Amino acid sequence: MRAASASTSLSLTLAVLMAGTSLPAAAQQAAPATGTQPDQAQTIADLQRQIDELKAIVSALQAQQTAPSAPAPSPAPVAAPAPAPGAPVVAVTGPAPAPAADAPITTPMLAAASAKPKPKAWYEKLRLRGYTQMRFNQIVSGDANAPAGISRLRTIGDGDVRPDNNFSFRRMRLILQGDLNDHVSLYFQPDFAAAVSNQSAGERREGSVSLRDMYADVFPFDDKTFRIRLGQSKVPYGWENMQSSSNRLALDRTDAINSAAAGERDLGIVAYYTPTHVQKIWDRLSADGQKLFGNYGAFGFGAFNGQGLNRTEGNDGVMLVGLATWPFELDGLGLDGQVFEIGGSVMYNRIRPEVRTGGLSAASFKDERVNLHAILYPQPIGVQAEWNWGTGPEFVPASGRIEERPLDGGYVQLMGKIDKSPIGPFYPFARWQYYRGGFKAAINAPRLETEELELGFEFQLDSALEITTTYGFAKRKEADERRFGQAEGQILRVQAQWNY
Repeated sequence: MRAASASTSLSLTLAVLMAGTSLPAAAQQAAPATGTQPDQAQTIADLQRQIDELKAIVSALQAQQTAPSAPAPSPAPVAAPAPAPGAPVVAVTGPAPAPAADAPITTPMLAAASAKPKPKAWYEKLRLRGYTQMRFNQIVSGDANAPAGISRLRTIGDGDVRPDNNFSFRRMRLILQGDLNDHVSLYFQPDFAAAVSNQSAGERREGSVSLRDMYADVFPFDDKTFRIRLGQSKVPYGWENMQSSSNRLALDRTDAINSAAAGERDLGIVAYYTPTHVQKIWDRLSADGQKLFGNYGAFGFGAFNGQGLNRTEGNDGVMLVGLATWPFELDGLGLDGQVFEIGGSVMYNRIRPEVRTGGLSAASFKDERVNLHAILYPQPIGVQAEWNWGTGPEFVPASGRIEERPLDGGYVQLMGKIDKSPIGPFYPFARWQYYRGGFKAAINAPRLETEELELGFEFQLDSALEITTTYGFAKRKEADERRFGQAEGQILRVQAQWNY
């Protein structure tokens, strides 16, 4: 049917072109030699009018061919309008023109209808967002200071927990992200609140810029359940480590989990897979205001340098990491809306820690761990827990050198979720953490001995402003192999986070 229509259109077009070139000549030949000049001019004008009408019919036919529509029955023959008396008659067979009530279809209108919208340039698809965290830390009581060789009350998560500090910026992030096309997306995140030490007799300088994330996600399939991540990104080890600091209740990650990948990131390649029904569960929890760990896949496997965030690789091996997590809806147990998530992760690596004499250790040390995690999302009460075991580098004072030693530790956190309160959504929580093992990210991989109970709450005065207050009872060994014992004390901390 379409071929016949195209053939008819072509025939009509040829007829019009032939008519346009032959009819005036025919008119001149048909006109009597004795006729007057006005009669000849009238005949030519009538023929030109017929040609114009035929062209309009062809345009209508072309419009019908380009417009998607159901096949129509064969049209009845249509004759062109009758010419003036004495003029030759040109008959055309074809579909009837559009009803007079319809607007006439012209060539410019057809061109405009067929024109496609201009695709957006890649830079028009990107968006900018971010968040800032300002903190107030106060050591209320305990070992804020101590003689040389004795541990002071400090944390590895926040260098501004010290006696002579008041306000500080913990994070100042800008995030540029977007889809470059249907199969590649970009994510870029620097931090403008990094600190640089030893600038002047050990003085810290604040407000430095540090690269956090720079990666591209490649989606081989249209449903985007599977992605390959290239660049510097989070190491898929530990549920809490993967959770964004902008979305976490406690102010800092626990020593036991974060010591596996301080800074949470490294340079490498990761593959993530998230089944559609798992993504739907996470989307529902996110819409409900739950604190998720972010979509890093229900399953993830990656290979990284293994030396740590923004550090040059120290050996020719790679760090292999794998993670699996799965949410279960508990509606069938009578707990409508409740979700229980469980999973684990593994790490296989060898690392050369930084040594106090300068540079990296001559030898590479085993850095292997296994982690288990479980989360019952608060509806309105929930619990979250993680624990990991393994072997890693640790400085041994008795031998005066770094050795491979066992490690273990984790945390348990109780939390609530109150959607309506006089101060907005309200999240109270209590977290206990424990760790015994080396801290590979510090000079000489010192041993950490941590026990801490932290009570706190977060409330959201506005969607763009969150306030978190915590009070901690801590026993900590300082992350310095030259200091011994556990410092004890109580710490008050308040954080304001604004999102943009």
